[in-house]
Amino acid sequence: MSAGNSIPAQTAWRPPVNPWIIAVTVTLATFMEVLDTSVANVALPHIAGSLSAGQDESTWVLTSYLVSNAIILPLSGWLSNLIGRKRFYMSCVALFTISSFLCGFAPSLGLLIFFRVLQGVGGGGLQPSEQAILADTFEPAKRGMAFAVYGMAVVLAPAIGPTLGGWITDNFTWRWIFFINIPVGIISLLLTNRLISDPPYMKQQKRTGIRIDYIGLGLLALGLGTLQVVLDKGQRDDWFGSNFIVSMTSICVVSLIAVIFWEWNHKDPIIDLHLFSERSFAIGNMLMFLVGFALLSSTVLIPQFCQTLLGYTAQEAGLALMPGGFAILLAMPLVGFLLGRTDPRRLLLFGLPMLSFALFHMTRFDTSVDFRTIATARVFQAIGLAFLFVPINTAAYGFIPKGKNNAASGLINLARNIGGSVGISFVTTMLARRAQFHQTNLVEHANPGNGRFQAMIEAATHMLIGRGSSSHQAARQAYGLVAASVDQQATMLAYIDNFWMLGVAVLTMIPFVFLMKRLKPGGPIAVH
Repeated sequence: MSAGNSIPAQTAWRPPVNPWIIAVTVTLATFMEVLDTSVANVALPHIAGSLSAGQDESTWVLTSYLVSNAIILPLSGWLSNLIGRKRFYMSCVALFTISSFLCGFAPSLGLLIFFRVLQGVGGGGLQPSEQAILADTFEPAKRGMAFAVYGMAVVLAPAIGPTLGGWITDNFTWRWIFFINIPVGIISLLLTNRLISDPPYMKQQKRTGIRIDYIGLGLLALGLGTLQVVLDKGQRDDWFGSNFIVSMTSICVVSLIAVIFWEWNHKDPIIDLHLFSERSFAIGNMLMFLVGFALLSSTVLIPQFCQTLLGYTAQEAGLALMPGGFAILLAMPLVGFLLGRTDPRRLLLFGLPMLSFALFHMTRFDTSVDFRTIATARVFQAIGLAFLFVPINTAAYGFIPKGKNNAASGLINLARNIGGSVGISFVTTMLARRAQFHQTNLVEHANPGNGRFQAMIEAATHMLIGRGSSSHQAARQAYGLVAASVDQQATMLAYIDNFWMLGVAVLTMIPFVFLMKRLKPGGPIAVH
């Protein structure tokens, strides 16, 4: 690629309205959709009780959304070219809004899951379309700040989702977590219809016509659908100890391998895998996978840690994440400002160590850690994420032809989506396995020959006798107290192990930043 191959036409078309109004318009729908992926988590027990379903059955409310969401993400660019981006985007907002309304009135778990599938289809097309709209709307010099506005919604929504979901279900009913989407969706539709239009190159693509790749579509849907089921159900079903998980994994692997070969050689592919031949885009997807992995896995770990070991309520645990949300709000505009003046790789080389530092800082948590320490660690993590999300997008789009923005946005959002699912599945599994490991090690020391163990038993026995228990009862209760303490310490060590592994995973990504191409700040987009 050379500078002489850059496209001046990228700046030839500008939208008829102020581009920042367009940025706010599309960010509105983004916030609504991303919020909905996390706001339902804390409402599952309420949903299960209201619809007379088991706790395990109610998790399909989350799984069904993730499956349909993952399937539609990589198809969004192809569908945008097929029917027009504005029309596709408005269809997604309308479907998401209508299905939210239906979810709120669902009389049974089966219908709720069906409506969540529809909601996932609508939601999956929003983020890729919005990123492509921003990439086409803003000139390269201002694109970093535009992605920063968009990034605030994507990173902030999962942070406040559990808190908002807990507050709504405690004070109203779980159905309102879906009803709140309706006014936002209506406003988004009205603004989109009035303000947003497709660029000329997309209108030309529509006129040329696109053939439908049914085989690729089927293989992709089967592969991504089974992948999400495996990630969501794996830990509950003991992974490969379950015939169901083995079958789903086999179907997933065969389907995804087949779709790679099929789409690579197909004349009109539904996903353009040739984009990965661009080095910066391929590495950008890898880093975006990591962002999803670190963001959503820690968003699960921290509230769970607060509730299970510190005795916080769901709302208090959600509040521990809130300072990080404010840190993102403050950091994102700064990141956007810096991107207009420096190479995105420099910001990545700050963001990755900062994120890793925050995760290593969390390894210092213990069962007596205070709220301030948890919130401070989350702030450090949020600052690191703020310096990753927007620079990754800017660097990844930097060498993609403008006609490929839709296809590129679908793939990079899929990377973050899958990264989040893998991250949640990974930390959930490791938490259970490492807790068992540490419990086994600690129990080995709990024997009469261990002086410290005997001292703990004697101290607990004397305390219980002082509270009115008989000698025999106190001895039995003392062993119970020590056993509970062992379980608590084993779980604490498992959380520390998870934070260590996440911190190391982030550090391993730093060398890949040096493999990305240098992107001149505010320069034109280079093309193949």
